[in-house]
Amino acid sequence: MTVNHNPSEAAPLRIIPVSGKADLDQFIRIPNIILGSDPAWISPLLIERRMHLSAKSNPYFQHARWQAWIAWRGEQPVGRISAQIDELHLAQHGDATGFFGMLDAENQGETFAALLSTAEQWLRDQGMRCVRGPFNLSINEEMGLLVDGFDTPPAFMMGHALPYYGGRIEQCGYHKEKDTLAYMIAPNFEAPAVMQRLVAASAHRVRVRPLDRKRFDDEISLLRDIFNDAWAGNWGFVPITAAEFHDLGQNLRFLIAPELIQIAEVDGEAAAFIVALPNINEAIRGLGGKLLPTGWLKLLWRLKVRFPSTARVPLMGVKCKFQRTRLGPGLAFLVIDAVRAQLHSRGAKQIELSWILEDNAGMRSIIESIGGHAYKRYRVYERQLCEH
Repeated sequence: MTVNHNPSEAAPLRIIPVSGKADLDQFIRIPNIILGSDPAWISPLLIERRMHLSAKSNPYFQHARWQAWIAWRGEQPVGRISAQIDELHLAQHGDATGFFGMLDAENQGETFAALLSTAEQWLRDQGMRCVRGPFNLSINEEMGLLVDGFDTPPAFMMGHALPYYGGRIEQCGYHKEKDTLAYMIAPNFEAPAVMQRLVAASAHRVRVRPLDRKRFDDEISLLRDIFNDAWAGNWGFVPITAAEFHDLGQNLRFLIAPELIQIAEVDGEAAAFIVALPNINEAIRGLGGKLLPTGWLKLLWRLKVRFPSTARVPLMGVKCKFQRTRLGPGLAFLVIDAVRAQLHSRGAKQIELSWILEDNAGMRSIIESIGGHAYKRYRVYERQLCEH
């Protein structure tokens, strides 16, 4: 489908709320309309997107509510947006902040303005005084707008955008709140001398092990405890619920070998962990978002027989009590190194570490010391909601 980019010839713009399955399916397909001609774009699996936006499938909706809209010009869909209110965020921060997300639109200021103002009004009507985004749907899922690194495909569960998106959002009164970075690193790195000394000094206290599949549910619960402790002081933190981590665990059970989840213990206490995933976006490229009739066979072959050449680390954490000690950097390095070795043995050539807060100097220093380079930047925008 072609999007009309000439406003003088365009039909009037309408913003219509999503209601029902047919509307939701249209909403899910809009990125392919807007981004489909971009060679870096990879269409996500449609079934995964439906589950992501389903209250029955995504436990996020146990503590959040949302609304979605589609922008139409005549019979053409030319944009989309969602708005979310997360009760866990409000309980954690008490800042009357709501969120927008799932924003894709034609390169017209009118379209971005209409979509954002519609989402803002929905949030304002429910008492929100500030809007932040994009979040698809929460800070623990996909977050931020790509503002640098447009020439490479997005990794699994990372967003993509066209270069004009940021400028159009800023024209609507939004300013930068926070940037996050995606780093790329080759798995054959060597530890710098300072890291080798840190690791050697703690070798008698630290053990790194893979996840124990025989105790899978207990191990997943352990990872959640570490994550919520490790990230508690970070910008925008919202705890992951037991239901959300259980859902994640079921996906991990299917997707990855237990060796791609590594746990570091200090004197027998679980202190840090890391999760690495094969880059599923590499495996689904060319499927057009569809698993039928033969897409699922291609996907299984690409994941199981020909392990993707890229991987992503979406989850990692070091408990707070260790973060500002001499052990902290060593624990982070050890879990990265353990999972790096596993990925390298499976043929991975590049590993994405994302996302990393731009002001997380400690983690950035560790990654850069082993050869990582920031190759994508994602921006979270914010705007105060004035009474109309």
